Amino acid sequence: MASTSGTLYVVATPIGNLGDSSPRSIEVLRAADIIACEDTRTSRALLAHHGITARTVALHAHNEREAGEKLLRALREGSTIALVSDAGTPGISDPGALLVAAAHREGLRVVPVPGANAAVTAVSAAGFDAGRFLFAGFLPAKPKKALEDLDLPVPVILYEAPHRVLATVQALLERFGPEREIVIARELSKKFEEVARMRLADAPAWLDGPHRQDGEFVLVLGPGARKSADRAEAGHVMKILLEKLPAGEAAKLAARITGVPRNELYKAALKDSK
Repeated sequence: MASTSGTLYVVATPIGNLGDSSPRSIEVLRAADIIACEDTRTSRALLAHHGITARTVALHAHNEREAGEKLLRALREGSTIALVSDAGTPGISDPGALLVAAAHREGLRVVPVPGANAAVTAVSAAGFDAGRFLFAGFLPAKPKKALEDLDLPVPVILYEAPHRVLATVQALLERFGPEREIVIARELSKKFEEVARMRLADAPAWLDGPHRQDGEFVLVLGPGARKSADRAEAGHVMKILLEKLPAGEAAKLAARITGVPRNELYKAALKDSK
C-alpha cells in the first residue's frame, strides 16, 4: 500500500528584498496546505506579494514543541507543509530544527528549498578566504567566555541585534585587538544596506555614524593567525620590549606588531613577573 504521508518543505525566503524569492520557493508555497511561520504577520507580507492564500500557523521559539506536534499530525495525514522563518533559511538561528528532527524520526519526507541565508550572504561579500568558516550565531549576553573559542584561523560569522551591536564590537575589539579585521553587514538586500570592511579599532566609530545601529546585523570577524607560531612570536617580541618598556606599553606595541590581543599579552607579562 502506498504511503499517504505528506511532505515537509523547508523553504528559504528573502532576507530583505522580495525579488530574491526563487521561482521554486513560490511554487512550493502556493502548493502548500499549511505554511508554518515564525511570525505569521511577517510572512503574510511575502505571501501577499505573490498572491498566496494558503493557511498559515505560527511556529516560533515559544510554541515549537506544541505546534510541532499538530504539524506532525497533519503530515501523517498527508498534508503538504512549508516551513518558513521571518527571513532566510529556517533552523539557522531561527525556529524549525525541532520540527525537522521530529519529521526525520518518524520517517516523513523532508525537502529543502534553498535560497537566501544572511550568514552566507555576508561572508560572500566579506572578501576573506572562505574555504572554511565558522558560523557562531548570536553571542550570549555575557560573551567573554564564548569569545575565547572564536580565536580561529578562519572567518567567524556572528548575528547581532541593533541594541547590542556596539557592545559586541567593543567586546571583539577587547578580545582580538585593534588590527583584526571585521566586516559589518547591516540591512542586507534592503534599501539601506551597508557592507563595510575595517580594522576592529575603527568599528566603534563607524557604528557611531547616523542610523548605523539600526537594522539587522551580520558581523564577519576576519581570520586570526595560526596560534602556535603567532603566540611564540608574540612572546619573543614581548621579551625584547619588556627590557625597555613597562608591561602595559610593551603589550600595546607587541599587539600592533603581532596581532595578538593586548590584554592577553599584558596578562602573560604580569604572570611571568610573579
